Amino acid sequence: MPLFETPRLIARPLSPDDLPALTAILSDPQVMEYSLRGVCDEQATLQFIEWCLQCYTELGIGPWALVEKGSGELVGFCGVSPEQVGEVQEANLGYRLATRFWNRGLASEAARGVLQWVFCQHQLASVVVIIEPAHGASLRVAEKAGFSEFQLLRLHDRPVRLYRLTSHQWQALCLIE
Repeated sequence: MPLFETPRLIARPLSPDDLPALTAILSDPQVMEYSLRGVCDEQATLQFIEWCLQCYTELGIGPWALVEKGSGELVGFCGVSPEQVGEVQEANLGYRLATRFWNRGLASEAARGVLQWVFCQHQLASVVVIIEPAHGASLRVAEKAGFSEFQLLRLHDRPVRLYRLTSHQWQALCLIE
């Protein structure tokens, strides 16, 4: 059941059927270089999928499977999920794509699709994205999706940039485009 589509992608809930393809993605050291989890084996990937299913049920949001329209292949995931930042629980945008899909603009396309969905369908007031300053590709994805201002902080003992995009800022960006 698709949640939304972009020109090249279909977003849908992750399922246990995605375990082999998602394990291949999340076990790639390049994909997981900046992940707190590190490289995931099949068991860790299954736990991630189960957590996603719990997020969908309890919150109506979570990391969504991204499927390439042309091939039907799992590209990775992109979505908004809960993240504790200090004393506040934030809606955090996250994305991971298989390396063979890098450098094609798919992460930016997916991020914009997710933001459109969460701001219009789920009525979130704001979304954050948390990125290590050395992760240049992820910084570019966030900026292309509309995030611009950030604050520097430490999260999980790592220096990060915390960007925030409000619903009002998103609506203004949509009017410009």
